[in-house]
Parts: sequence; C-alpha cells; structure tokens
Amino acid sequence: MSAPARTLDIASSPHIRAGVGVERIMFNVVLALLPVVAFAVYAFGLAALLGIAVATVSCVLSEHLLCRLAGKPSTVSDWSVTITGLLYGLTLPPGLALWMVALGGFLGVAMAKFLFGGLGYNAFNPALVARAFLQAAFPTAMTTWTAAFDAGRFSSLPASVLAAPFMHPAPDAMSGATPLAQMKFEGELTSGVDLFLGLSAGSSGETCALLILLGGFYLAARRMLDWRIPAAILGTVALLSLVCHQLDPARYAPPGFMLSAGGLMLGAVFMATDMVASPVSRLGVLLYGALIGTLVVVIRYWGGMPEGVMYAILLGNAVSPHLDRLIQPVAFGARGRQR
Repeated sequence: MSAPARTLDIASSPHIRAGVGVERIMFNVVLALLPVVAFAVYAFGLAALLGIAVATVSCVLSEHLLCRLAGKPSTVSDWSVTITGLLYGLTLPPGLALWMVALGGFLGVAMAKFLFGGLGYNAFNPALVARAFLQAAFPTAMTTWTAAFDAGRFSSLPASVLAAPFMHPAPDAMSGATPLAQMKFEGELTSGVDLFLGLSAGSSGETCALLILLGGFYLAARRMLDWRIPAAILGTVALLSLVCHQLDPARYAPPGFMLSAGGLMLGAVFMATDMVASPVSRLGVLLYGALIGTLVVVIRYWGGMPEGVMYAILLGNAVSPHLDRLIQPVAFGARGRQR
C-alpha cells in the first residue's frame, strides 16, 4: 500500500506568525514580580502583606468598576492592572495607612490609565502617579518607615496601618530613616551588601536588588522587556556617581551605594520599561534611560528630597513621545521629517 502523497501549501505574502499576546506578557511580568513581593513580605511582615494586597485589590476593583460605569467590558483579565497594583504597593512604606493605599490606587488607575483610554494609551506609569499623589497629599506618612526584619513583624502591625481616615496615630518606636535619607542628611552610608540583599529600611520594594535583577533577566530573555532601558539608566547613574565620588568622596556616595539604594532597581527594571510610556526606537530608549539616570543623580545629590526615581521616571514618560518624533528617520525620497 503506497504512502499518502505529501502536499506543500504555497501562499502569497504576507506570512503572519502568531505573536505573544498582551495577556501572556503581563502574566509573565506578574510572575517576575512575585519573588520581590515574597521577599518584601518576609522583610516587613504583615504590614507589607496587607499594604501590597490592598494596593492590588484597590487597583483591580477600580478598573473593573470604571469599565462597568462607562459601559465597557472589564479589562482586568489582561493582568495589566494587577501589575500596576503590585508595583504601586511595592513603592509604599510598609506602615502606611490602608485607607491611604486604597485612595491612591483608585486615583492612579482613574487618572493615569482610565482617563487616557486604558491599556496602550496611558502617558504616565499609573503606579507612580498613584504614589506621587500620596507623596503630595500625605508627605509625613509617606516618609515614615519601619525597620526590616523586626522580631514581631508577623504577630503585630504598626499603629498607623489600621488608622481611621484623616486620623494621626502616634508613630511607632521602630520608625527611622532610609539609607538614602541617612546619606543625604547625616552623611552616613549603609553597607552595599545590605542594600543589595534588601536588609535595610525603606519602601516594600526597596528589597533584594538581586531578585529584581533576576526578574529583569527573565523578562529580557523572553523578549518581554527592553534591556536597553534599565542598562542605560543604571549605566548613567553608575558613571555620573563615579565621577562625582572621585571629585569629592566625602560628599558624594559611591556608585555601589547609588545603584543599590532606594527604588532605583525596581524603577529601572519594572517601571521605566513600561511599553506604552517609553520610546520605541533604539536610540530613543537610550536617550530616555540616560535622562532618567541623570535626573536620579541630580535629585539625590542636589535636590531637596533624598530619592528621585519616581520624579525621574515620570519626567521621562513626559519626554518619551517627543524623543521618538525628534529622532524619527526620514523616509527615502521625503524632504524632511513629518510633523
């Protein structure tokens, strides 16, 4: 019995291959964030767990309700708002009042994402917009920190976490300054190893830089993250801080401290790489990363606040579309760039 004849299907171009969908990309970002979230909970206990959970739930519910009120289908299944909630929760102090967390989550989703048209249209990172609102509205609460690895972190909560709205609870005895604040206002440097492993006070996301980098490598290897953006940011911070430290070691912190302290790693890997709010051209992402890195160093060294990652990324988001337009190549045969 003869074998069946094989056929060769021939078709005209274009030959379209199925790409990776939005849901799959966003789900992988969530997976990359889970070790960072787990370490934050391990370091700060129940306060971090409740803060991140409320941040995520408030963002997801806000997007679902806003979609329903607008007569649109809910978009929470694409995982993008889950990422917003996780990142937003990681940028907050572990002892922040839960009602503040929920308020910021709603406003971040409503103002920075829903009003712009939803996923794919936001000009700014919604998680950072939410944090920027809280920073302006509640500056004292946003600069009150709890110590990492406190003995009772899994059996008790800071008094501020369950505080009623617009009340001012007494600060806990374990509150203190972050390594960046100590560097800027007291001239003290925290060990680079402690910073890299997340063994110091700060926001929930100022945890193990090693886990953040591993998550970034995972996404970059799967082509779900443009590695040029964090490379440009971290490279710029390292270069500028090295130059300043060489000029005045007593005044300016060394590159190792600048790279590991604060929210730089989390911002460079998971926030500045927002596909919507970052440039698309190769030269554009390098300029975008260099701008953010420069602003981080300027604000940390000479600004009035110890940390500048949030403002640097938001300003980079604002400049991002203009970078793509300015360096847009001229089409063959055209007289100049299209306006």
